Formats: sequence, structure tokens, C-alpha cells
Amino acid sequence: MAHLPVGATMPGVTGDHYFTAEPATAARPREVEFSVAGRDYTLASASGVFSADRLDPGTAVLLRKAELPGADATGPLLDVGCGFGPITCVLATCAPSATVWAVDVNERARGLTAANAARVGAAERVRVAAPDGVPADVSFAQIWSNPPIHIGKAELHGLLLRWLPRLAPDGVAWLVVARHLGGDSLHRWLVEQGWQVERHASQKGYRVLRVTR
Repeated sequence: MAHLPVGATMPGVTGDHYFTAEPATAARPREVEFSVAGRDYTLASASGVFSADRLDPGTAVLLRKAELPGADATGPLLDVGCGFGPITCVLATCAPSATVWAVDVNERARGLTAANAARVGAAERVRVAAPDGVPADVSFAQIWSNPPIHIGKAELHGLLLRWLPRLAPDGVAWLVVARHLGGDSLHRWLVEQGWQVERHASQKGYRVLRVTR
């Protein structure tokens, strides 16, 4: 999720949204079921977080089409905008020796991600944090994100400019963006910023981008 000051909302936006730092609406609990790489997941979710009722279609494409870390991956890995934690939990189970950092501005999302990390037996290897809670000296072997396009282009660019430089020299970032929400223009912008960008896959209107130095 984009880095916004605590308690901030987007200009012109009223009420709770998934990028609200502290949702005021009741946390109506539910569970989300999905399968990735032959493993079934049942994760806790709640109102006030991103895609609370299902695995977001873009996230599903990302997890299906990007190259998941192998069992020998040690990380650290980063999930930017973790929501209730589906990407984090998949990364943690695919890479049982890796530390996974899960970052979100939404306090409720962070709590759910921590609970779901425990559900999949990865609580000791998942570090859940607000953006400012990630130590500055940590670099990441992989960065994963279904970035929050709806926060606006300037905030989206700021998010990527904040986290992509944290890639290790040989690291890789995996991003998914809907084509009709600017996936191709984001690809061009990343290239303009000096990144190597490959359109790794396209499915159901989504672009999966592989980003390296």
C-alpha cells in the first residue's frame, strides 16, 4: 500500500478504504479460500481491507504467472501492500527458509496478515510492518506487489520509488497491473526511471511485469 501519513485519506475520498490507516468500520470477519501451486489456503479476512471477500483477480494472475520463489530461497522477500496477506502466505510457504516482510498502511490488514502467517505455520518468519517500520538497511531478494493503482499516479510512483531501490543488486520485483488501469504506461515509466522491465505474462486483462536493475 502506498505510504500515507497515519490517519490520512486520499484527497476527495470519504469513509474507509483499503488504504485507510485505521479503518473505523466494524471488522466483519470472513474467510477467503484459494489455491496456488497445488496448495490450498484458507485465510482470515475482514471488511476494511483490500479485496476482503476473495482473492483479487490481479493477485491471482500474479501468483499464477510470476516465478514463485523456490524452496531454497532465503530472501528476504517483500510484499508491498499486503492486505490480509495472500501473497505473503504464498511466499512464506513456497520458501520455508526465507524471511518475508509484509508492509501495509492499513492497521487491520497488518493484523490479519500476522494471523494468517500463523495459520500457515510461518509466524516466526513473517515480519509485518507499517512502511516506516522496515529497517533502512534491509535489501530484498524479491519484491512482490499488486500495487494500489487507485491511490493516484503520483502516489503510485512515490510508492515504487520508495521500495524498488531496496532491491538487492541481483534482485527481482514482480508487479501486476490491469492493462486498462495503466499497465502499459507504468511499464514505460519504469523504463524511463532506469529499470529493466519485461512483460512476463498477460492474462485476463492484467500485465505481470518483471523488474530488475
